[in-house]
Amino acid sequence: MKNKLIILTALGLGLALTSVKAQTVYDAAKIVDSDLNGTARFVAMGGAMSALGGDISTMGTNPAGIGIYRSHDFATSFGFSSYGSESNYMGNTMNVDKMRGSFDNLGFVFSSKIGNLTALRYVNFGFNYHKSKSFFGNMEMGGGLGLLSQTYYMADQAYGITGWGSDPYMDNKIGWLSVLGYDGWLITDVTSQVTDTPLLDDNDNQVSDVNGNLLYRTPGVYTGLYDNGNASYRSEQRGGIDQYDFNVAFNIKDRVYLGLTLGIYSVDYNKYTIYGEDYGGGEYYTLTSNNQIVGSGFDLKMGAIIRPFEYSPLRIGLAVHTPTFYSLDYRTRAYVESSVYDPVTGRNEPASVATEDIVYGDMIREFKLRTPWTYNVSLGYTVGSSLAIGAEYEFQNYSSMEFRDSQGYSDLFEYENSTTPMMKGVSTFRVGLEYKVIPQFAFRAGYNYRSAIFNEDAYKDLPINSIQTDTDFSNTGSLNNYTLGIGYRGKYFYADLAYKYTTCKSDFYPFVNNFYSNGTLSEVASPEVTKVTDTRSQVLFTIGMRF
Repeated sequence: MKNKLIILTALGLGLALTSVKAQTVYDAAKIVDSDLNGTARFVAMGGAMSALGGDISTMGTNPAGIGIYRSHDFATSFGFSSYGSESNYMGNTMNVDKMRGSFDNLGFVFSSKIGNLTALRYVNFGFNYHKSKSFFGNMEMGGGLGLLSQTYYMADQAYGITGWGSDPYMDNKIGWLSVLGYDGWLITDVTSQVTDTPLLDDNDNQVSDVNGNLLYRTPGVYTGLYDNGNASYRSEQRGGIDQYDFNVAFNIKDRVYLGLTLGIYSVDYNKYTIYGEDYGGGEYYTLTSNNQIVGSGFDLKMGAIIRPFEYSPLRIGLAVHTPTFYSLDYRTRAYVESSVYDPVTGRNEPASVATEDIVYGDMIREFKLRTPWTYNVSLGYTVGSSLAIGAEYEFQNYSSMEFRDSQGYSDLFEYENSTTPMMKGVSTFRVGLEYKVIPQFAFRAGYNYRSAIFNEDAYKDLPINSIQTDTDFSNTGSLNNYTLGIGYRGKYFYADLAYKYTTCKSDFYPFVNNFYSNGTLSEVASPEVTKVTDTRSQVLFTIGMRF
């Protein structure tokens, strides 16, 4: 038995590797998805204020909502959140809970009255910052894998490699997962003497599994497969998306309100994962991946609110958001620790062996992402000055997202763009109400629902030359937000308090294994699903002035 510890740091200055693959649709979905956040009044009403207007946060859903204003407004919001994640893998349940504070919103509206008799009554200008997405979250899972292994994923990615060369981490034809597996002695080059559809490269070399077993491609099985023992997984996600909205809105005869918002976005997404397999007898490995996506983007939002009947408080809202055009950098590094014995070559090295070919600095992959169009229709109704009710529907076709290179061309992202049909058209429903007990004091409640993002059969399959090494993925289901709130309105000063409870279920998998028959993919197998429930309880406080 060998006593070996490899610590491999996979780093690089890969700006020139324009054909190296990195990001996936799972990364893109994280960026496109957004949270219910903003002022406490907006959140307490479930975000269903696109037709009602009159709140700073509406410039991010329906820009015409700022046209309702007839006075200046300034507001800022702070929050405190409790995050929870429960995972269940084959009856093995794990829980992770974290708490943190946040600065959620800062905005103002400047209202300029044009006249009482002119068609154009008001021209209003607004600005709003808010945290549109929080990536904060931790998750753990573990248990037996049965007859599957991440090492077979490594072997599959290595198919067709004729030689590792002197600097495989800078070779745009070699995926990092495969070379990490090879340097960690988790896969091995061997010569096959078998003729029954083995996985061979052009030089008749075949990559074996962690125990040196030759990998045969037959429907549903790997010949010579063995029970892989226990897997363990832990992830930490941090960062968020900051949104800056610049708005202009118009009031025409107090019947038609029009608005336009320019949105600027700043992305900082960090994902840290540790995945390992333990085979007993002191043989194990762990693969650590540290990924970051940073960059910026912009979009335009156009909206209208119409009062179709002069003496009715009914309002109808319509809004369209262009795709957000992101310019992003994908940064990654990874390392593997291994104490696995190689029965083919009998390699048995000292306790600490580092790789010879290390390129220092994060590997950086530039890319562009175009998100879907957004379509929003809403209704608002008031009863006197005491009751306001809002409802709206929003649609985004996630499968229409598109990856492009830094020059704006999609040719190099043919594979990534071919996987976007694994995502769905996503619908969002929002309803909310506000009831004023007295003119100065109000109760609020709301509900916000977002449908599932991925098809049930979606999975992450990295290209053979991907620098990405985290093979895990979650097929996110529907998301529910339940909200309550109270508010006080004085002559100038106001204060609002909101509580939001968010819950979302997803199906998590640490990896998939591809099975082939006569060179054709016949089956995609994965470990048993890990059922994950993520929850978030948020208390949001807003203070502001209208004058």
